[in-house]
Amino acid sequence: MAFSMYSYSLLLIVALVLLTINPINSTSSKHKHHNHGVKSLHFSLFQHETINKTGFVIVNGVTGPGISQTTLPFGTIFAFNDPMTTAPNPSSKIVGFAEGNSITSSFDGLRSISIAKITLSMKKHKGSLSIVGGTHNTKPADHPVVGGTGDFLFVQGYVTSSPVDLVGLAVTYKIEFHLYWPPYATKASS
Repeated sequence: MAFSMYSYSLLLIVALVLLTINPINSTSSKHKHHNHGVKSLHFSLFQHETINKTGFVIVNGVTGPGISQTTLPFGTIFAFNDPMTTAPNPSSKIVGFAEGNSITSSFDGLRSISIAKITLSMKKHKGSLSIVGGTHNTKPADHPVVGGTGDFLFVQGYVTSSPVDLVGLAVTYKIEFHLYWPPYATKASS
């Protein structure tokens, strides 16, 4: 009986060691993959939204507590077509547009589900990115890239939206792009 208990304990220890080694190997291989041969692009732009000029409430939601300049009632549908510039100043060079909509998804009015197509016309890159995800009105939020066109065909990655200026009718968001092309996409475009 002691021998079988010893064998069982030894087998359990070996299994635990194997389980802890395997995740380490898979994590390091993913890390190496991003450092060798994967084309990436990282840059920031600024989105400028002006209420009743580039952004409009289409459907008013259910009014609840805490409605303010940075919140919209639960269920509000908001549509936008905002210029994207190279600097926080709205009069800086326009290099694209973010068009889409959001639906307020939290009762406090601070969070929404957003869908956007960002069309860019920059010096070396022209095309569009499609993003979707949860947005927080006063905190940074990550949005996965779900598709692209033109120079952004097959792109993967995410976009981080961070509020810069939320005072007044014109608001500004810093949009940070973290884009990666899989190896088959860079071979196809060469």
